[in-house]
Amino acid sequence: MTSTTTPATLEARGWGWRYATRLRWAVRDVDLRIEPGERVLLLGASGSGKSTLLQGFGGVLGGADEGETHGGLLVDGVPPIQARGRVGMVLQDPDTQTILARVGDDVAFGCENLGVPREEIWQRVRAALDAVELDVALDRSTAALSGGQKQRLALAGVLAMRPGAILLDEPTANLDPEGVQDVRDAVAAVLDATGATLVVIEHRIDVWLPLVTRVIVLGAEPEGTVVLADGSPEQVLGARGAELAASGVWVPGHPPAVPPAPAHQPGETLLEARGLTVARRRGLAVAGPFDVEVRAGEVLGVTGANGAGKSTLGLTLAGLIPAEDGRVAALPALAAGEKPDPFRWSSRALLTRIASVMQTPEHQLLAKTVRDELSVGPRALKLSEPEITARVDDLLERLRLTSLSGANPYTLSGGEKRRLTVAAALATRPRMLVLDEPTFGQDATTWAELVGLIARLRDEGTAIVAISHDEAVLEALHARRLEVGR
Repeated sequence: MTSTTTPATLEARGWGWRYATRLRWAVRDVDLRIEPGERVLLLGASGSGKSTLLQGFGGVLGGADEGETHGGLLVDGVPPIQARGRVGMVLQDPDTQTILARVGDDVAFGCENLGVPREEIWQRVRAALDAVELDVALDRSTAALSGGQKQRLALAGVLAMRPGAILLDEPTANLDPEGVQDVRDAVAAVLDATGATLVVIEHRIDVWLPLVTRVIVLGAEPEGTVVLADGSPEQVLGARGAELAASGVWVPGHPPAVPPAPAHQPGETLLEARGLTVARRRGLAVAGPFDVEVRAGEVLGVTGANGAGKSTLGLTLAGLIPAEDGRVAALPALAAGEKPDPFRWSSRALLTRIASVMQTPEHQLLAKTVRDELSVGPRALKLSEPEITARVDDLLERLRLTSLSGANPYTLSGGEKRRLTVAAALATRPRMLVLDEPTFGQDATTWAELVGLIARLRDEGTAIVAISHDEAVLEALHARRLEVGR
C-alpha cells in the first residue's frame, strides 16, 4: 500500500471542550504539538479526556448546540473541519462508523467522498481489507459482522482513504488475541508505506509499544485535563511507571490487584442448554451445538475468535433471542414459576432473573441522565421511590459514577458507559448476569474495581456468564471455560 499523502501535523493550543449537559470540562487548556510522522500512544485514566481530544482532531465533536469550546485545534495549521481527508479516525464503537449495508461499499465510502477515481477506489478497498485481514465477500452484509469484524471494517475504511494522520480509539478492544496482532501489524505496514502520523488510544499498551515513538499521558483534575507526562516510551513508562500505574494507567510490570479465589464450590445449576445451536437470523446458524450449564456462584467464561458466535450464544442464554436448535431451560430455582425457556418470559420476568450487558453500551442506553438510567429497571419492577433511591445511590457509589449522576449517558467516556451499563444490570438484583466484554475501555483502576465487583457477586451466589477476549479477566475470576468455535 503506497500513498503520495504527506504526514499531518496536529496541534492543540489551550484547547478545551465541555459537553452541553456537563458542568465539568471534558478537556481543558491542553497544549501539545504532534509533528508529521510521529507515532504517539495517548494514555490516561478513564474519563481523562483522551477520546474527546481525538474526536476534536477528527472534527466530529459537533457544533455549539452540543458543547462549548475554547482555545484551538489545528491540523496542518487549519481547523480540523477545514482539513478534509487529512485525518482518518476509528472510534471506540465501530457501529457508529458503519454507514452502508455492504462491506465493500462501506470501505469505499470515504474514498468516494474524497473524489478518488473510481478505478482506484476498488483497488484501495481490496488492499485495505487484505491489510486488516477481514476475509469476507465485498457484498457481505455489514449487519452480519461481529463486533470485532466491524472494528476491522472501520479500520479498513480509514486505511483506504490514506489520510495524513490516523487516529485510533481502542482499535483492538473487541478483538481476539490473533486479531489484535493482525490489526497492529496492518497499521504498522500502512505507516511504513505512507509515513502517516499516528495517535492511538489503548488501555492495554504492550502490543503498541514496539510501534510508537512517543507517549502522552492525560490526567483528569477537578478543573479539567492536564498533561501528566510526555516523552519517549522509556522516559514515560520507565521512570514514572509506578506513579502512572497508581493513577490508573496500564503500565507493563505493574498489574492491578485481583480478587482472591472463590471460597466455596459452585452452587446449584440455574440454567442449562442441550444440543443448542445459535443464530442471529433464522436458518443461519453461527455456532453450536452446545451443552452448557450455568451455576450459581460461578463464572462461566466464554472465549473464541471474532465471529465465532460468542455474543450470539450470550444473547440466547439470556433469553433475548430464540435458539436456532436444541433447547435452553431455566431450572426452578431461576424460573421461579415461569416457563423453562427464558425467551418466552416477559421483560418484567427477565429483570429479576437474567440481566445482560451487551458488547456495545450505546445499545442499552435509554434515559437522559445517569441516575435515570439506573432507575429504569427498578421502576419497571414498581419499587418504592425510597428503595429506588437507595439502590441507585449504592450503585453510583460502587461504580464511581456519583459525580456523573446528572450527566447525559451519551456524553460519558467509553469506560464510563461500560460501568453504567453494568450498574444498570445490577439495579434489579438478578440471579444471573450475562456480561459481554465487561472490562472494555477500562483503565487499570476501574478494571480492578469491576473485576472485584463481579467476584463479589459470584461469591454472593450470582451466576455469571462472562464473554471476553481479556484473558486476565477470566483468570482473575477463576472462570470455567467454554470455547466457541472449537
